[in-house]
Amino acid sequence: MTCSATDPPVGGRGAKVRSDKPKEKKEKLFLPIFREVFFRLMAIFFINNSNKFMSIHTFTSESVCAGHPDKVCDQISDAVLDEAFKNDKFSRVAVETLVTEGSVTMAGEVTSKKKPPYEKIAREVIKKLGYTDNKYKFTYKSHIDVKIHSQSPEIAVGVDNLGAGDQGMMFGYACDETKSLMPLPIMLANQLAMRIDEVRIKKILPYLKPDGKTQVTIKYENDKPVGIETLVLAVPHDEKVQLTQVKNGLLKKVVIPILKKYNLKIDEKNIIVNGTGVWHFGGPAADTGVTGRKIIVDTYGGMARIGGGAFSGKDPTKVDRSGAYAARYLAKNIVANNLARRCEVRLAYFIGCHHPIMQEIETFGTAKKPEKIIKDFMAKILDTSVAGIIKGLNLRRPIYLKTAAYGHFGRDKFPWERVIRL
Repeated sequence: MTCSATDPPVGGRGAKVRSDKPKEKKEKLFLPIFREVFFRLMAIFFINNSNKFMSIHTFTSESVCAGHPDKVCDQISDAVLDEAFKNDKFSRVAVETLVTEGSVTMAGEVTSKKKPPYEKIAREVIKKLGYTDNKYKFTYKSHIDVKIHSQSPEIAVGVDNLGAGDQGMMFGYACDETKSLMPLPIMLANQLAMRIDEVRIKKILPYLKPDGKTQVTIKYENDKPVGIETLVLAVPHDEKVQLTQVKNGLLKKVVIPILKKYNLKIDEKNIIVNGTGVWHFGGPAADTGVTGRKIIVDTYGGMARIGGGAFSGKDPTKVDRSGAYAARYLAKNIVANNLARRCEVRLAYFIGCHHPIMQEIETFGTAKKPEKIIKDFMAKILDTSVAGIIKGLNLRRPIYLKTAAYGHFGRDKFPWERVIRL
């Protein structure tokens, strides 16, 4: 039997027509609820497991005060360089200093129109650093041995021809962690060391003695600094003053003012002062010092690679120094001009060579422009031949004593910290 188009629906005229509308309503109600529950569960999952998806680490850098034995040596060596440049801007200088109990030894090579007064220079530096009390067993009146002669003629041949005074590789680094485009750990460590010396010299904390060290541990999340984990200060002080007074004084007059500049805070329990509990006598009588032994302090606090040579006591024909300054200058300008967030510049020379045998950049995946544009930019702002660096950064002048404490980088007073806008 078949039904015509006019036949009533099966079940008779009174039968109800089947509808899907209730099902549609249920689905419309269910989907928003499902989405809400799903996203809430996902949020809870990511919150509880955030550490698994976020890169978290700490990084530590240290610095030392100007009266640290190694820094005493760096400053004596650079004071000789400055004195030589005052009399002859083409002076060749490579001076090493060693200090220990009651004694100073100066050795190396100096070729200049006028012989610097080595002993007088050393005594002036030591006195200025606060080593004036015989209790230190090392003062500006200590015995001084001078064993300095002229530069080797074989080295002079290469330098006379405007070539490098030595071989080696140099690295420059910059990042956007601070206004100075330096890593935060070393900047804080240097600033704290500088402030310790300031409160001692100005007698804000008159019980402090020369020498001292700082150390800062910074917490990073996804390669960005987010806070201070630990802060270490080590400073010799008067025996009559209790450690608790020293710690309170350093907290109020050193730590808080410096951290405030960077909008940072630290719980007092995370500050360590004089780890053994006692430090009354420091300086060269307690720990022999030598020029060039603080190259991590002098550069990037271990955050970036460094070359094989120290800086202090060397004139700019020594590319250990001038090449490192050039590399920093290039790296800083690359970051300052928003070409990358982080940058390392690599240079290398051999003795007598005019131009670097290696000149490369590494931007750690943070480049904002193609490598060719960055390299063209570098070529525009500095000629990296030895002569080009010395001329471009105006390095034949007495500016080096100020570099010999609190780091060679991150302070605008130096020509390699100048920013060029193109």
